Amino acid sequence: MIRYTFRAPDVAALRFGISPLNELGLGLRALRRPEHYPLQAAWISRITPVLPVLDREVLLHLVDERRWVADFLNPRPASPLTSIDDELAALSRITPERLRADLEPIHGTLPAVFRGPHREVVRRLVEAIASMWHLCFAPHWPRMRSVLQADITHRSRLLATGGYEDMFASLAKRIAWDGKHLDVRTMSNFEAEQEVAGRGFTLMPSIFVTDASTLIDLDLPPLLMYPARGQGAMWSSHPGADRGALTQLLGATRAELLAALGEPASSTELALRFGVSTSAINQHLRVLERSGLLNRTRYGRSVLYYRSDLGQSLASGA
Repeated sequence: MIRYTFRAPDVAALRFGISPLNELGLGLRALRRPEHYPLQAAWISRITPVLPVLDREVLLHLVDERRWVADFLNPRPASPLTSIDDELAALSRITPERLRADLEPIHGTLPAVFRGPHREVVRRLVEAIASMWHLCFAPHWPRMRSVLQADITHRSRLLATGGYEDMFASLAKRIAWDGKHLDVRTMSNFEAEQEVAGRGFTLMPSIFVTDASTLIDLDLPPLLMYPARGQGAMWSSHPGADRGALTQLLGATRAELLAALGEPASSTELALRFGVSTSAINQHLRVLERSGLLNRTRYGRSVLYYRSDLGQSLASGA
């Protein structure tokens, strides 16, 4: 178990974040042990044709059979708008000491693929990760990011209405909060205590963790990864179901949009799910919002829509 100790300013400074590189690093778990990630089976199926062209020797040595991932793949996002290019640029500056310190706890030694001239090792590492991003993540990132953003919106609402106790209780089974300490039970026998001590504490939703996960290197700023909600519908397609009276009232498309927005989502994600243009989705969303059936909130550059109380009552009745 790892115990994080908070002082009052640390609690107030707690924040959420999204890191593209973090999702890629954790996604290596699903490639290594796909049986642990049934909700991402559709993603694995989609990327299977491109796997032979990846540098699998490098990528699969960044994670082990226990699903431990090298900590340099779990950066603290600098902002809600952190880009993969910025994170890869930072990774290209990794020192030999950091590379070794993050890989040896996973494998017990530095894998052979990471030995040799440091500049060449890092070049191959960054190229392998960049290729995986462009082939396996970039085509699906709008959908993935929408799930992560919707999760943060939900947790933020919990924090506003129920406080830290309710918000922490909603994150994962293996964590406990007593108002001063956050206890994270790990999958190993690893035990440690760490003072947050003004360094900031980041909560990061992920679609590639099944419970709470944190960093091995306690010298790094504290970071807790937890499973994002709403993953079950992430790869679902437009169902095209007739919703009876609600369909007659709103029309088929708007009725199905209202049904889909039990969880916050962006117009981009909805367009992908429904297989239509973003502009068409936006027209329907604006009508539903003006009718009082939807609310919206901004996260970074994205606008997330979700059902209002009136919309919830109408959708539940249907």
